[in-house]
Amino acid sequence: MKILGIDPGTATTGWAIIEIRGDKLLPLAYGHISTSKNDSDDERILEVSDDLAGIIREHQPTEAAIETLFFFKNQKTVIQVAQSRGAILLTLRQNSVRVFGYTPLQVKQALTGYGRAEKKQMQQMIKSVLHLNAIPKPDDVADALAIAVCHANSRAIISLKNAS
Repeated sequence: MKILGIDPGTATTGWAIIEIRGDKLLPLAYGHISTSKNDSDDERILEVSDDLAGIIREHQPTEAAIETLFFFKNQKTVIQVAQSRGAILLTLRQNSVRVFGYTPLQVKQALTGYGRAEKKQMQQMIKSVLHLNAIPKPDDVADALAIAVCHANSRAIISLKNAS
């Protein structure tokens, strides 16, 4: 099974494809979608959607995990991220990819056992769990990998519950 992890944003959207193979998690591909601040909101959202559709076509994930919105101090930022997240959800649905949402607290809890873990700790765990040579950059990419791993772990728990 292939899982697409997504850390939504307007300027930068992190994405990652991992595969569950037996009891192993394998990173297949990861990167980010960047948009220009000089483009209009609609152009940026279209670029995120188009690029994501290409990633889906290339890697054929069956499920996607996306970070849910949480409180932002900057109202302009939350609106832009919400717009991008909406376009991402629509693109996933149009491509028949099942969607699951996780809060940052849930992602941190799944990877470190502590919901208030620091970003550096999360990045080190991703590097370790996926046997990467380096922490992926920018941070949005490491976050997308963490979201995908969180879903893989949650999926295993869900599968165990369904088996009993």
